[in-house]
Amino acid sequence: MRLVLTDDLDGSPGAETVSFALDGSAYEIELSEKNAAALREALAPYIAKARSANRPARTASRRSSGPKTDTAAVRAWAKDSGYEISERGRIPSAVLEAYEAAH
Repeated sequence: MRLVLTDDLDGSPGAETVSFALDGSAYEIELSEKNAAALREALAPYIAKARSANRPARTASRRSSGPKTDTAAVRAWAKDSGYEISERGRIPSAVLEAYEAAH
């Protein structure tokens, strides 16, 4: 069996399958050498400024590098202020925000 590639743009003999992704969707297209080069040339300025997505992107941390919040004080304030909060575990962000606004 012989596999024959045909350029998906113009129907000429294809040379390769080009893979790319945009907006979370991955694509493949068969292109001639000329059209593959044109695609790469068109994308080159964007690729030059982009970061690689081969590894998970870092997400911004919501924690600051400033002083740590006294969680015992936050829990005491929350209980006195009518919030239902557990003795252990993560303090809900709404409670933390309310505490910081009150102090």
